[in-house]
Amino acid sequence: MAVLLAIPLTGFGQQEAPSRFDSLVEAAQQAQAAHDYGSAENAYKKAVRIEPNMAELWANLGLMEQQTGNDTDALSSFIHANRLNPSLYVPNLFIGIDRVRTGKASQAIPFLVKAEKINRSDPQAPLALGRAYVATRKFSAAAEVLDRAISLDPRLAAEWFTLGMARLDQVEEDAREMSFEGKDSPYSGALYAESLEKQARFREAATLYRSLLDKKPEPPCMRSQLGISLIRELNESEAASAFKTEREAHPECGLALLGQARVAIDSADNETAVDLLKNLWDRDHGFFESNAAILLEGMSSEQASAAAELLTRENSKVPADLRGALFVAFNQSGQVAEKDTGVLEANPPAGAALESSKTAEELYAEGQFQLCESRLESTSVDGSVEKLRLLASCAFFTGDDQRAATAATALEALQPHSLEALYWSIQANERLALRSLARFQELEPDSARSHVLLGDIYHQLERHDDAQTEYLKALALEPGNPAAMLGLASAYLSNNSIEKAKDTARAALAQRPDDPELNLIMAETILSRHEYEQAKPYLVKSLHAKPQMLPRVHALMGKVDAETGRPREAIEQLKLGESSDEDGSVQYLLARLYRSVGENRNAAEALDRMKTIKEKRLDRGVKTVEDPDLSSLESPSGEASTP
Repeated sequence: MAVLLAIPLTGFGQQEAPSRFDSLVEAAQQAQAAHDYGSAENAYKKAVRIEPNMAELWANLGLMEQQTGNDTDALSSFIHANRLNPSLYVPNLFIGIDRVRTGKASQAIPFLVKAEKINRSDPQAPLALGRAYVATRKFSAAAEVLDRAISLDPRLAAEWFTLGMARLDQVEEDAREMSFEGKDSPYSGALYAESLEKQARFREAATLYRSLLDKKPEPPCMRSQLGISLIRELNESEAASAFKTEREAHPECGLALLGQARVAIDSADNETAVDLLKNLWDRDHGFFESNAAILLEGMSSEQASAAAELLTRENSKVPADLRGALFVAFNQSGQVAEKDTGVLEANPPAGAALESSKTAEELYAEGQFQLCESRLESTSVDGSVEKLRLLASCAFFTGDDQRAATAATALEALQPHSLEALYWSIQANERLALRSLARFQELEPDSARSHVLLGDIYHQLERHDDAQTEYLKALALEPGNPAAMLGLASAYLSNNSIEKAKDTARAALAQRPDDPELNLIMAETILSRHEYEQAKPYLVKSLHAKPQMLPRVHALMGKVDAETGRPREAIEQLKLGESSDEDGSVQYLLARLYRSVGENRNAAEALDRMKTIKEKRLDRGVKTVEDPDLSSLESPSGEASTP
């Protein structure tokens, strides 16, 4: 950042001094303009000896020292300039940037706040301030200032990426608090069920949704969410019943209309499908635009193409504006008007003026969420828990995720332990994060790095299909990219694409045969075929993995030892891997092994631990499809039986 500060050239020191000073400053400015930063630095150093109390001069010297890589002296110059004149923009900016870079983010914030106030037109100050807020875990504040940076320069990819990561950090922070404050609450259960759906674990998601029905406080549209999972499980009769019951109990739930439209499409009842979609479109454009893609979820590519063609062809009974929204939802049109935030513009529904006499609560009950939001925005919601709760839900449902996140933050400020505030914050910030990261990808479309980063994020969010797509894009740009190969193999494994995971891991191991993570993936693919001895060499190399991965490695080594006749070795390995036991399988195997060597008390204790783990999973709504047969381990009294 070569910013030339205005410096008066006359009126300093004795009569002969200004001539020398003026020539030095002029030479420095000319060298700076010519990008000859070394010469400019030397000239400014001579000039400050003549006029040591001119803050602007020290600031320009700092800039030149920074350009020549002399960061230590540059910081000293900026600090000196700031001491002489605390109101200068450049010293505040670069002192703040340096504090962030050196891990002193809390010290950086006052300088960067001041810098942003001094110069509202430069995106560097809010970008650096956003990073400082992220480093100090003030994610809402980070998102706010990063949004300001983007408004100044929406083409800067770094801003979008930093904003997306700040939003994801907020999601993680909220999820951590949710697990602490209300891990057994319906809100936590609803979020967990959604994560199961993203992993294509629809049967488990449906089980969890059923357990949440009629629990208080009930998150919105639980029966419709159940119906969506049932459709993906090919149980359309029960899904249709769930959507019908939802509309009767909660007519505001637009997801029920979408679900019924999907059932009608699958049944070739196209007229009913169109009527339902027109009904939903007329109620709330924003909700429709945010959720219409659900109509094609789970269809084969041929089915999805046929359904999209049916609903978007010009001679259909679908109105032109609704047809355009469907084009966008089905990714069939590149002509999308977007805000800088990447959110589709939502036009107010027809007849909006006629609803002026209705309250926000009445509009919400009718599923007119955009009008509900507008009504609330026309009044003061500050300090009102009920209005903020309603605003968060209306804004989210109409697709205004920014407003939903802001309302959730305000609600949490009034009710610090509000699970509902956390729920809306998680939902809205995840959407905002993914939009920001998608925009980052648009601005760096040919960057393998951007695809790997997005793949990692999708993998973390357990959206494994999306992760695979991103890693494959990275590999198309940079064949053999190590991070992309590792990510792709891991995503395939998480998505139960065992052969693809194995082939990818094998290709990557040809380049990096000792990589512990690749060896672990390879071992898991081999173990899936019960080839225990063949897996062990890969597991041995996996022992050099990150500490958090080692319990999983030990658990797998224990399984190998157990299946190859080494019970004592297996027990020792499994004990080292106990912390990785998410479903009770490690404890179950320990119980079997203890029983085989005659340690019945230890077998009973392991069995009790297994039951505890399974009960906790069931409490979260996770149902194992095939539970182990415990009859060989338990006596009628429930104690571990003797050999």
